[in-house]
Amino acid sequence: MQLIDWRVATATATRLVPPGPRLPLAEAVGIVDDLRDLAAQADEHVRGYTGLAAPDGATANSPVTVVDRPGWVRSNVEGFRSLLDPILETLTEGRAVPFGAVASTIGPKATGAEVGALLAYLATRVLGQFELLGPAPDESTGGRLTLVAPNIVATERALGVDPHDFRLWVCLHEVTHRTQFAAAPWLQGHVRSLMRDYLTAADLDPTAVLSRLRGALGSLAGAARGGSDLSLLELVQTPEQRAVLDRVTGLMSLLEGHADVVMDGVGPAVIPSVAAIRERFEGRRRSGNPLERMLRRLFGIDMKLKQYAEGARFVRAVVETAGMDGLNRVWAGPELLPDAAEIRQPQQWTARVFADPPALPAVNG
Repeated sequence: MQLIDWRVATATATRLVPPGPRLPLAEAVGIVDDLRDLAAQADEHVRGYTGLAAPDGATANSPVTVVDRPGWVRSNVEGFRSLLDPILETLTEGRAVPFGAVASTIGPKATGAEVGALLAYLATRVLGQFELLGPAPDESTGGRLTLVAPNIVATERALGVDPHDFRLWVCLHEVTHRTQFAAAPWLQGHVRSLMRDYLTAADLDPTAVLSRLRGALGSLAGAARGGSDLSLLELVQTPEQRAVLDRVTGLMSLLEGHADVVMDGVGPAVIPSVAAIRERFEGRRRSGNPLERMLRRLFGIDMKLKQYAEGARFVRAVVETAGMDGLNRVWAGPELLPDAAEIRQPQQWTARVFADPPALPAVNG
């Protein structure tokens, strides 16, 4: 049976999400062209800085998709649907009677509306995304690079920064993700496998689901007051899912931290106002009214920001002693990826990966 009505999710999200800045047509077209040109420039900078390239020597410079907020929603709904529906169908086989009672109470349409509301919130925040699950992935990288134009424009205006510099800064981050997956063709399948492992570790027994939900509700007040760092996802997951999440956290910290390090490494040479951009952007990440901060915690956005910081410290520590070539060993295969513990203690990763590991400085915080 279908647990999420994706049509309702799409309709809800596109109805709730605000359109973003209103621009004259000629200006909007110019911004789209500018973003595509800057993504091409970023590709050259990223490859030069990291030394990463596709195994066959090809470059990962496929056309960039520039979308508005409803376009981001539709693309992500299609990607989630392609991954989740087959897994959820398998998980619910043989549970028609007990799970049907829960489903009849909550209902696929209600679940779709909840998913849509979440997507509407996220659609106002995402600047860019390397889509692994989208409807039309690029053959050379296994994914598609998407930039959300209204969010980029709204953010550069809110920060009061140079539009050209900020757009190139954003492109450096997102193009780094595309470069990572181009250099490691196995990575897309590995990410999908982790997501499948996480979902199949779910306990869909109604009693267990309701028990975890009750426990989550008891923890939400603490999260709202800032007394808990757990996201809503973490509050309702099973012990088996927590084990998978440890591997996911290690990978995501690496990907995001690596992209941040590349931005900071390339930026000073090609973006004159990069220091001001970084300072104002980080200030914006930390700010927000109490409701905004609560939503960031519950939806896992603060966890993602923590991944940026921990991953960046890992990358810098390894590069400092082993060089960029030493770090690039991490893209050779899934067995060389760091887990969450190794992200926090890089010397554990180098001790495992290098026959004669270099001595790494201690990483604090």
